[in-house]
Amino acid sequence: DASPLTTDGLVQILFGSSAFQMLNAGRNLGLFALLHRRPGLAPPEIGRELGLADRPVQILLLGTTALGLTRCEEDGYRNAEVLDSLFADDTWTIIEDLIEYEERIVRPAEVDFTESLRRNTNVGLRRIKGTGPDLYHRLSADPELEQLFYRCMRSWSRLSNPVLVEKAELAGVRRVLDVGGGDGVNAIALAQANPGVEFTVLDLPGTVEIARRRIAEHGLADRVSVRAADIFDDVYPPGHDCVLFANQLVIWSPEENVRLLRKAHAALPDGGRVLVFNAMADDSGDGPLYAALDNVYFATLPAASSTIYRWDQYEEWFAAAGFVKPERLPGGRWTPHGVISAVK
Repeated sequence: DASPLTTDGLVQILFGSSAFQMLNAGRNLGLFALLHRRPGLAPPEIGRELGLADRPVQILLLGTTALGLTRCEEDGYRNAEVLDSLFADDTWTIIEDLIEYEERIVRPAEVDFTESLRRNTNVGLRRIKGTGPDLYHRLSADPELEQLFYRCMRSWSRLSNPVLVEKAELAGVRRVLDVGGGDGVNAIALAQANPGVEFTVLDLPGTVEIARRRIAEHGLADRVSVRAADIFDDVYPPGHDCVLFANQLVIWSPEENVRLLRKAHAALPDGGRVLVFNAMADDSGDGPLYAALDNVYFATLPAASSTIYRWDQYEEWFAAAGFVKPERLPGGRWTPHGVISAVK
């Protein structure tokens, strides 16, 4: 349960965008990387290394230290322990991508959050070039943004994919259909962890071309294929005994999700399985905080009905689509990702 709100907590909410900008500046200016290489530097040394005057250094260090991103000790400034751990396990490069994603893609659209709630649609999409009804159809109009998007999606996947690999039980499965599989990051991770299983990535034409290149780079073209299709309008290819929706059903409305699950049900043989992987909200409707705050992005940008849903909603949709024996497999990590499965 969340702790009662204090005035300090209220301050952090009120100035939440400023808190992010301290993190963003620390990353962009190289403060955290510097303190990782040379912990214990004094402000004048930090200023010289980063090319900053005394006043900006004072502002930056006050902000990062008050937020707990850095700490001040007798010998100078150091990164917070959690940042040190991220550098140590090479996760910091992922966090850097996520910061850039928030800054360049999420932040311009989130100013439309209130209006998106009023209209019950993704008003923030107007900040993205193009005319498509969702973010994915518009990205091709801005190749630079498209490249950034898929690079950052790979980083999000690197962060959460250990949960998918650990929890996606593929024993006895021969072929997996990865619906809306993007650039193939999930299929690649699962193929590497499951040598006897084949995969098909199903997505829009431009996206599967990116996936094809990524798959070839990983030497998996013999086991991971691609197929261009509209996941709503086209028939799913036969011959698969498992259908995977990875970070896909958070994009669409409940009605659209049931429609997708019914298409998966129709494509599967008796005994075939469906796997859904993404961030989950608690059944209680009061957390986790990650899901609650990430919903600002989902409400304003990807598609008209994007939401991080509760576990029990997926169980309802499975039943409506004809699936049985639902099983929840929470990831148990700091992000609320998990897998929920069912059987035809």
